[in-house]
Amino acid sequence: VQLQASGGGLVQAGGSLRLSCAASGRIFKINDVAWYRRPPGKERTLVASLPAGGSANYVDSVKGRFTISKDNSKNMIYLQMSNLKPEDTAVYYCKADVQPDRNYEYEFWGPGTQVTVSS
Repeated sequence: VQLQASGGGLVQAGGSLRLSCAASGRIFKINDVAWYRRPPGKERTLVASLPAGGSANYVDSVKGRFTISKDNSKNMIYLQMSNLKPEDTAVYYCKADVQPDRNYEYEFWGPGTQVTVSS
């Protein structure tokens, strides 16, 4: 299984971006998914998570601005980001818990996509 994130780029403050994460390979089911980010010079931290069959959770700094979603039919994970701020500048990573078959579940990470918000 591989995850590939896309949709990052340079945007002005107040703008919007939608990050996409495509899962490919042997996939029976995608369960919990999440987006993380690593700002310049800082550690990677959780931004948003969506447990299978549950409700989304967000870090306080993005609540009301970011929306995480998943399309199981397309094996896609999304992060809609609105009203972007310079402090949102970071490399964004998608993570997914994937079942390649009924018996096992593994955690996979995408390689990251750069989001830069100019003031």
